[in-house]
Amino acid sequence: MNLELRHLRVVCAIAETGSVTKAASALGLAQPALTAQLQRIERTLGGPLFDRDRRGARPTALGELVLARARVLLPAMKGLQDEAARLAGAGDAPPCYRFGGVNSPILGRMVHRLAAAQPPAQITTFASWSVDELAQLVAGGRLDFALTGVCGDASPSGGFGLSWQEVAIDPVLVLLPETHPLAADDEVRLADLRHEQWVAAPGDGCFGDCFAAACARAGFTPRKVYETDIRGCVDLVDAGVGVALCQATFRPVAGLVTRRIAGTPLRWRLLLGWHPDSPAAQGADLVLETAKAAYVDSLAPHPEYLSWLLSNPGFGVRQPTGIRPV
Repeated sequence: MNLELRHLRVVCAIAETGSVTKAASALGLAQPALTAQLQRIERTLGGPLFDRDRRGARPTALGELVLARARVLLPAMKGLQDEAARLAGAGDAPPCYRFGGVNSPILGRMVHRLAAAQPPAQITTFASWSVDELAQLVAGGRLDFALTGVCGDASPSGGFGLSWQEVAIDPVLVLLPETHPLAADDEVRLADLRHEQWVAAPGDGCFGDCFAAACARAGFTPRKVYETDIRGCVDLVDAGVGVALCQATFRPVAGLVTRRIAGTPLRWRLLLGWHPDSPAAQGADLVLETAKAAYVDSLAPHPEYLSWLLSNPGFGVRQPTGIRPV
């Protein structure tokens, strides 16, 4: 005999009433029939579930184990049935958002906003260091949206037929320990960092051609780059081993400061991409507006940068600028 949910209900009823006779009455069964069913359950599980005498039925050690599992499984199954019934009655599936992100500072805020506005929504996230990987997953229908960025006026990942829209554009800043000689300045010249060692996270960032070109324009070639994850980059900067480029909305870290680079030689465009023929495309406008709102939310811990944005309207959230599918 295979154990079924109805068998677990029998075991729970006996435990709750403390008697096979009372359990049979509660379940609307004849006492001999319930006794026979309990015996079959016990044979299936390999031992007695209750010690039974004139005082009633008390769970054995095996019975306690079965009860512990049953008290988790039965409510969970009831919840599943209720949710399925509500979904079937509503006729429409709840919204589904599958996001992929590359080191995005606003993905968490996007999820929070969507979940708050649409509690039934099913939201999942996937992280990757590769824009191409995310674009391929979106094109293949395994993700709905990719949240990533490009340096300057570069084009996003090509060859996958995605539509891209700009969320915001920021100057790229430099991350320094607060004890660094340049940390007291509001902005630093890139040339003044010519002797620094650099740390960077893997993936498609500004440490490609645009960074090398900016350094060349400033008259130097950047020194060694240590590549590690975000936490490792923070630790290396904190230890004074090197400095790092970072996004303007980088979460404040005790002991470190971010400073603008004079002349804003590096710019980072945050983009949202989706496939125009996918079901997700119907909700793209909502997701894009949510992304822009999440970006604005991310400015709260950066009052000085927010003040700078007010004087530099070419940055931050700009008027919509479509990027044709590539």
